[in-house]
Amino acid sequence: MSTLGYVITFSIAGGMVSLIGGLLIISKESLAHKFALYATPFAAGALLAAVFFDLLPEGVEKASPESVFMSTLAGILTFFFLERGLHFFHHHRHGQDADKDPNRFLVIAGDTLHNAVDGVVIAAGFLVSIPTGIATTLAVVAHEIPQEIGDFGLLLSKGMSRGKVILVNIVSALATFVFAVTTYLLGSSEQLPLGVLLGVSAGFLLYIAMSDIIPTLHANGAKHKLIDASAALLIAGVLIVGLLINLAHDLVPHDHGCEEASHSSLEESEDDHDDECEDDHNDEIDVHKDEE
Repeated sequence: MSTLGYVITFSIAGGMVSLIGGLLIISKESLAHKFALYATPFAAGALLAAVFFDLLPEGVEKASPESVFMSTLAGILTFFFLERGLHFFHHHRHGQDADKDPNRFLVIAGDTLHNAVDGVVIAAGFLVSIPTGIATTLAVVAHEIPQEIGDFGLLLSKGMSRGKVILVNIVSALATFVFAVTTYLLGSSEQLPLGVLLGVSAGFLLYIAMSDIIPTLHANGAKHKLIDASAALLIAGVLIVGLLINLAHDLVPHDHGCEEASHSSLEESEDDHDDECEDDHNDEIDVHKDEE
């Protein structure tokens, strides 16, 4: 399968698998909330593992550490202001549609934004190598499932019908596919600065883990215990996803390295051909002089 095929397959799978959490809450709400209770801390660990075991190490191989770390900071700040912008827009819409809850728009817009960013992050991983893309997709799916459970629950609580909730979230999930393919095609044709893009992607995932998920774990965790179930699941997420990242890099071929090698071989072949042509041309000139 080509790298673009991997991008298409995993971006669609990532978007659709995240809907499992939402469908779960429609079928059985109590089971969905219990699942989210355990999936959320695991997702935080998965995000941290993807950032520190894969995205940042790959980034500093593609660009200088300074540019990668600065782009990581830029990713965190960008996501902060994107969310701030959503809240600002919601504040100014409030009261304009008295018969509709404006929070619906905020939830849908926020979910679509997250899915779009997920698509960019997934594509950035596959632009580096197939193992990095697979590991990044795993981290994205891990945090998307509990997020979708929360989004489905919010929309249902605000009076939206189950059918509309499913339809809205399917359309929103397509943003992952669209932005993944677009990012990959841009990177393939114009050679995006991969180190910087990986840094920004790491910043997005760090922001989600540190500002969204981990504060929730502290708020809902056991106050009298240093290590509770959520802390154990966070550590498990780090260890399991970290192990999967290492396995992926060991077992899955690195497409781009092969492409670069093939490209180099092609250039060397062309250079050898040019040298041969030049030698033949010089021989012809020598023969012609001898005849004269």
